[in-house]
Amino acid sequence: MRVPLIYHDEYSPPFPAGHRFPMDKFRLLRDHLVASGLVSDAALLRPEPCPADVLALAHRPAYIQAFLEGALDREQQRRLGLPWSEALARRTVRAVGGSLLTAECALRDGIACHLAGGTHHAHYDHPSGFCIFNDLAVVSRYLLESGRVQRVLIFDCDVHQGDGTARLLAEVPEAVTVSLHCQTNFPARKAASDWDIPLPAGLGDTDYLRVVDDALNYLLPLYQPDLVLYDAGVDVHRDDALGYLDLSDAGLAARDRSVLAHCVRRGIPVAGLIGGGYDRDREALARRHGILHHSAQAVADRLLGGGRA
Repeated sequence: MRVPLIYHDEYSPPFPAGHRFPMDKFRLLRDHLVASGLVSDAALLRPEPCPADVLALAHRPAYIQAFLEGALDREQQRRLGLPWSEALARRTVRAVGGSLLTAECALRDGIACHLAGGTHHAHYDHPSGFCIFNDLAVVSRYLLESGRVQRVLIFDCDVHQGDGTARLLAEVPEAVTVSLHCQTNFPARKAASDWDIPLPAGLGDTDYLRVVDDALNYLLPLYQPDLVLYDAGVDVHRDDALGYLDLSDAGLAARDRSVLAHCVRRGIPVAGLIGGGYDRDREALARRHGILHHSAQAVADRLLGGGRA
């Protein structure tokens, strides 16, 4: 089977040159996946914007409106760290729609991947750390409240703790939040996930992969979720600007294959989201993110039968 891959041309709006956030990485990721032969541009699934009432399942309506109108106050703008524009507003709502579509494709096909997503620092009524709306929380609440699933497990492997996700879903026992992150890192004030696994800086491939494997072997049988949302942040990589956990390319690929295969072998649908990644070499960063999508296709070929159509 061909793994569904979700993308939209609005994902990389015009952005100030030299800004810390690599907004062009989404377009470059698309270009890399097409150039590598994994997918054609025509085969990429284009999502609709996320409806406002669905965003409001996880976010304060007044905050949603303020962001969409470019009316965030100075403190909110500082916490966000991104320059507002109408194009950014369109991109943000479209990207949450992309994560919704990714989850729906995963429920249908067993595995699907977004070329964006994983905005785990966004809170109920304010942005944080380049994150505006929390797609992990929005998707979880939408699927649970619509009755599509009975339990969601969020497996967050970004180098930062998923503090926004933990707080937004703290009162939702059917949404299990798991965060593997560097313990000495943003945010300074951590939230309480259902399962926090703080890791020491410089951990490296072998020990990191052992933690991932042990966590999945314990948590997936314990909770038996109907869907796993996998935040495959690459800011754990040794060449990332924030790569405190010192993973190699091979370590990233082994992590992604492990998470996806654990889910597929147990018959649990899994939706992959790219999470964080920061590097001045944007092409290298795009290739790093693309490890998720290539790994997903390799797992699908091996465990779901047949080659790509």
